[in-house]
Amino acid sequence: MAEPTLHIRKNDIVRVMVGREKGKVGRVLKVDRDAGRVIVEKINMVKRHAKPGKTNPQGGIIEKEAPLSYSNIMIMCDKCNRPTRITMLVEDSGEKHRTCKRCGDVLEAKKK
Repeated sequence: MAEPTLHIRKNDIVRVMVGREKGKVGRVLKVDRDAGRVIVEKINMVKRHAKPGKTNPQGGIIEKEAPLSYSNIMIMCDKCNRPTRITMLVEDSGEKHRTCKRCGDVLEAKKK
């Protein structure tokens, strides 16, 4: 299978478009390009049973984010404040920028 081209990056603000979390907005924590999946902060929370170990000496039930398919989310535009598709703008210097398909605003991942 060909590797999917993902225009979603870490720290992007995205909206879930499909599934039980539909309509929720969150920040991307991790992008797995090989599997075509992303982990979004406080979205798609699941409970996992953990044995006691170094990182969790108590053990017990842990809540964490499960990955979502990149096809189920859309990036949010800062200017029009709506979910949008992305188009790539190539400048004369060869520099590439992700832009909003609706308003043409340049989208850059927020630095935390």
